[in-house]
Amino acid sequence: MIDMLKKEIVDTTNATISVDEPMKKHTTYGIGGPAELFVLPSDKNDLISIVQLSKKYKQTVTIIGSGSNLLISDNGIKGVVISIKHCLRTINVDIDKIYVECGTMLGKIVKESMKHDLKGLENLIGVPGTLGGALMMNAGAWGGEVSENLESVELLNDKNEIEILSKSDIDFSYRSSSFGNDIILLSAIFKLKKSDKKIIQDNFDLAKSGRKNTQPLNYRSAGSVFKNPSSKHSAGMLIDQSGLKGFSVGDAKISNKHANFFLNTGDAKADDMISLIKQAKDAVKDQFNIQLDLEVRLLGFNSEEISEL
Repeated sequence: MIDMLKKEIVDTTNATISVDEPMKKHTTYGIGGPAELFVLPSDKNDLISIVQLSKKYKQTVTIIGSGSNLLISDNGIKGVVISIKHCLRTINVDIDKIYVECGTMLGKIVKESMKHDLKGLENLIGVPGTLGGALMMNAGAWGGEVSENLESVELLNDKNEIEILSKSDIDFSYRSSSFGNDIILLSAIFKLKKSDKKIIQDNFDLAKSGRKNTQPLNYRSAGSVFKNPSSKHSAGMLIDQSGLKGFSVGDAKISNKHANFFLNTGDAKADDMISLIKQAKDAVKDQFNIQLDLEVRLLGFNSEEISEL
């Protein structure tokens, strides 16, 4: 089936395809086994066609962006993995509104809004990844969340139809949204406010320096591993106070700089990261009776492996 799907994608689209593509080449962790079929669509039409063809051949579809916030199994991912980071990158600004396709990096969106003296997104300069992933998890930093200035979202639903949702149609909460795993985010519109250049630049500089001073930017990571359990307890503080800063399994290490960042210091495997995750969860539970929930997204693991976390 996968060979027939590959042939039809080649015959009917301009996508780039590879078989058994190592996913460690496409994640910020530098970790991950092979994708059975890895596809880079050339544009939105390609993307929609590839999703439709994958369903025709009864193949599961996994969408990724820049590969941040992901931990992919050493066994890889079955079915079709589609990366949107090269095909959904359009940005258009119209007065106080900014239209952005979901394969666009957040940093680029921030800088584009700043060019037009638009305030409201600059706190997100410290958040890695593309807009699509950020919206799915309602990413945020330095007191701001990506959903705050959102007006509407364009998505591909499970019937392969394009649908427009207003912000009021979507439930956002801390590091969570009501988007299901069976939809694909295509674009979004944000309504921002015109502001003084200096105010915007000061907000930007504060977020950028905060990230530089507190996060281990010189190492491969996926960003925060766990959600903060409450406003009083950060996951990093709890892991630190459990005595795990600097703890390592193989080449996977809990950062000495920020204990909620787990690092690939060499050739770490997904299993090494899973061991660290279990150690951190168990230590915090034993010490503080607080349950840590994952913020990082797991791909390619079976239900039994996930349930053990």
